[in-house]
Amino acid sequence: MKRNLLILTFLLLAPLALLHAAEPVTPKGFRAIFNGRDLAGWYGLNPHSVVKLQGEKREAHLKKQREEFANHWRVENGELVNAGTGPYATTEEEFGNIELFIEYKTVPKADSGIYLRGTPQVQIWDKNQIFDPKKPTRKPHLGSGGLFNNTPDAPGRDPLVLADKPFGEWNAFRIRQVGARTWVWLNNKLVVDGAVMENFWDRTKPLPAKGPIMLQTHGGDIRWRNLFVRDIPADEASRLLREVEGAKK
Repeated sequence: MKRNLLILTFLLLAPLALLHAAEPVTPKGFRAIFNGRDLAGWYGLNPHSVVKLQGEKREAHLKKQREEFANHWRVENGELVNAGTGPYATTEEEFGNIELFIEYKTVPKADSGIYLRGTPQVQIWDKNQIFDPKKPTRKPHLGSGGLFNNTPDAPGRDPLVLADKPFGEWNAFRIRQVGARTWVWLNNKLVVDGAVMENFWDRTKPLPAKGPIMLQTHGGDIRWRNLFVRDIPADEASRLLREVEGAKK
């Protein structure tokens, strides 16, 4: 009888425990952009696949990616999970000046990144890859966090220090985006210090004022958790820009 009661109690409480584990604990001043339970607020988009399309072809392709999104992405134990296939996880909401906290865990030989304002990207590498002199601008051995789609040798293109944790452990990004300036901390180490993020889609134009956050999937399993955003008010944004632009002179 006691054994049956214990089993019944476990069955009743287990779903509550799982729900509690999936709920993100939001830091003060931030808000969660992933609820840890489902794909609400996100859709599928690989912008590279539609950038040259127009009209009906573009709309049809965008619709197809939205429909395929849930076939490639899933929620598991409060984590946003992808096996390295399909369109990128893209926020329905668009963001301007923000501070972003996000954790990820990936696998060897995977290649991923975080698009800010829909623009590539804060890079995620497999740091164990060997540098290939035939590809001199590709430097995974320097680690993750750099603005890989900036012009080669431009400030921020490569991270200032190697900060990646070993595979199997969670890595934590803190990213600040103000205007076109980007700061990146990886595992509490500064890897990009107020560098200008170039507009990959048209380098003659400035970075868009707003756009979605996109989580790239490319080459292997990746997991994301604890996604939080703080909107930076105008006075703070102005102060940060004055400080960094003064320091760069």
